[in-house]
Amino acid sequence: MPPLLILASTSPRRRELLAILGFPFEVIPPTSQEELRPDRSTREQVRKFALDKAQSVAPHYPHTLVLGSDTLIELDDKPVGKPRGLREAEKMLNQLLGRQHLVHTAVALVREEPQTRESLVETVSVWMRQLGEQEVAEYLKTEESLGKAGAYCIQEKGAQLIEKIEGDYTTVVGLPLRQTANLLEQRGMVLGKSVEELYQLKPYKNWKDFS
Repeated sequence: MPPLLILASTSPRRRELLAILGFPFEVIPPTSQEELRPDRSTREQVRKFALDKAQSVAPHYPHTLVLGSDTLIELDDKPVGKPRGLREAEKMLNQLLGRQHLVHTAVALVREEPQTRESLVETVSVWMRQLGEQEVAEYLKTEESLGKAGAYCIQEKGAQLIEKIEGDYTTVVGLPLRQTANLLEQRGMVLGKSVEELYQLKPYKNWKDFS
């Protein structure tokens, strides 16, 4: 019997966040490729990446809802992706230090039969502290920067880099839970836990520090 929901992702953070909502799902890695294009806004690009992830899996499970998600950071109206190494991570962090940036996370829901194709983008404002060279160097040693949009990980030691955020913490981690729950409930999924209760309890790493 096919699963009711598939998460098209390789991200342990998205798997952990989706599990908090309390309904069963399977995880299947997407096969789509991400390529930033200068002719698209950051919001357009992150939405496309999320849709591409879901659509790369959906044809193999035509009657199953497939959830794709992606996160991009925007600074000075330009997207900031994932660093390809620690040198590039250092450069990214130095660009963000002492400044505000935007975190865009897109969620896409795709099914072949009956046809479903929905997507949304949630945006959060983040202010990063002005750190010294030694603090940046110490953070880079953790290697948390690798594979993370903007070269930091807010749910781990990267929380120490952040002065404040305005918006949904789970969006910065990589999956806006309230918006994701709404999409799934509209398609008949029954949540195992109340979303409002989850947002009061904040049952995820560092969430309570950014209430």
